[in-house]
Amino acid sequence: MISNQSPFVQDTTSVSYIMFLVLVAIIPGILVHCFLFGYGILFNIITATITVLITEYLILKARNYPVKPFLTDYSAIVTAWLLAVSIPSIAPWWIIVIGSLFSIIFAKHFYGGLGSNLFNPAMVGYAILLISFPAIMTKWPSAYSSVSFGEQLKLFFFGMNNYDAIASATPLDYLKTELILNKNIDQILAEPIIKANPLIWVGVAYLLGGLFLIYKKIITWHLPLTYLLTLFLIASLFSLANPNNFAPFYYHLLNGGTFLAAFFIITDPVSGPTTPKGKIFFAFMVAMLVYLIRIFGGYPEGIAFAVIFMNICVPLIDKLSQPKVFGHD
Repeated sequence: MISNQSPFVQDTTSVSYIMFLVLVAIIPGILVHCFLFGYGILFNIITATITVLITEYLILKARNYPVKPFLTDYSAIVTAWLLAVSIPSIAPWWIIVIGSLFSIIFAKHFYGGLGSNLFNPAMVGYAILLISFPAIMTKWPSAYSSVSFGEQLKLFFFGMNNYDAIASATPLDYLKTELILNKNIDQILAEPIIKANPLIWVGVAYLLGGLFLIYKKIITWHLPLTYLLTLFLIASLFSLANPNNFAPFYYHLLNGGTFLAAFFIITDPVSGPTTPKGKIFFAFMVAMLVYLIRIFGGYPEGIAFAVIFMNICVPLIDKLSQPKVFGHD
């Protein structure tokens, strides 16, 4: 709200309000995931939330910081939810706990806490898990198996030892594996795991949540639009150059964590750039790196690594993209 009398100061939006709306925007994706794959994702969210709140409380106490303002600003919960929805919903509980601890301790409080962290906390936790436990982190619920509530509880507490039949590679991982076996793109796209991939609808739900954040002016269009356009352009160029070995653009837009990254991850206000030009360059480079890692890297998804690498560059990006001060050369 802007005052109609001097000094015409615009009220700032509180951190808790911003973080609360981010949580609201994530909910559609969570609900769609539950509808399609069961309640495993809720186990992830509950475990991650409890872990980050306890960890945050202990660290704040150790640092002699007031506890209530930081625990009620929802920032730790946003980190927990972003990490939880990025982890396979058939992962065991200790995976979520380890990732949450790394996110809060090493990616957030080692740098001073909220507002001081150089890296996106959720992506640091995810990257650590992906590097350390690749077999678990690349297995998601199969689209062709029905997992009961009881089975998901067993998966959550005891892991996938006796439930390999309900786990499958992600479409991005499947694509990379089949290309190594000398199949062409048309053959791969005709496979059932690709044609009937329900994870697409989860991505669409995150897209709707992201549009809600733009509507509420929590984020601007610069980062998500640039990210999606860049991914569209680079995927189209590679596909046109060699359609037998490179998937069309829609495959990269609709699979993986594309929409989650575009609206919820690269838009982190602390670890991302602050200027409009800086946001455009940041999103452009993240999309380029994501595509290159997906195609030529050793991992099927490259969002976490691309975001962390570009987080390092944010101070330089902000410095070079600052507008000139009036009256100065």
